[in-house]
Amino acid sequence: MNVTTLLIQSMAVLGGLGLAIGIMLIAASKKFHVETNPLVDEVLEILPGANCGACGYAGCADFAARVVEEGAPLTGCPVGGFEVAKQIGNIIGQEVSEGEKKYPYVRCQGGVNCTNRFDYVGMEDCKAVMMLSDGEKSCSYGCMGRGTCVRACPFDAIRIGEDKLPHINKNLCKSCGLCIEACPNDILVFAKENEKVHVRCLSNDKGKFVKEVCKFGCIGCKLCEKACPADAIHVTNFLAEIDQEKCTACGACVEKCPQKCIEMR
Repeated sequence: MNVTTLLIQSMAVLGGLGLAIGIMLIAASKKFHVETNPLVDEVLEILPGANCGACGYAGCADFAARVVEEGAPLTGCPVGGFEVAKQIGNIIGQEVSEGEKKYPYVRCQGGVNCTNRFDYVGMEDCKAVMMLSDGEKSCSYGCMGRGTCVRACPFDAIRIGEDKLPHINKNLCKSCGLCIEACPNDILVFAKENEKVHVRCLSNDKGKFVKEVCKFGCIGCKLCEKACPADAIHVTNFLAEIDQEKCTACGACVEKCPQKCIEMR
């Protein structure tokens, strides 16, 4: 058998094998084909495609299927916001009302204003720091400032400033909440735009200790509570908490706070 004949036979075998595999794949695709709801495809087409998981599902395709087939909230995509929710409503025949915008808020003013218990050398990650005796900060409730929230944000909307605290860029933030989930000390919380007054501290330590370790920590003195005419702020476990439903943003608590840990936005 010469080389040419062998080559032709080899090509014929390979061609036949390829044809057989192709036929098998076509048959399998027809046999196992699953019909999809055309509405799912329509919803998926208008989603932003970030696949960030902020909706609570595996990705945009999963979210689209859950909305159409299981009645998941139309407003579940924080990246797309109200405009996308409204388009989804038009597709599936539901009316959507616009909710108030909310953004992550940093409940800490520690950073460079809080003393350290030791000098940390290691992985630049808040969770890693927290594994060492609740972190390097003298206040165990405070921000570690190692950028875990920054790396969790898929939209580059957070940076760690010179004060060693997170700063949110509202122009880039999609309110997905991934930074909130990533923070090991629950420093970041959602706050609505109309919520103007906030306590930028999370410490439940006694006032004497707080004053020793943090320049702006809440000492539980209750001066804010006494100053509030709307009974909207109360001190519990040495920490002031604001009832946003009652708060009128009069600013009385902000003026009275000796530690300047209450902020008017």
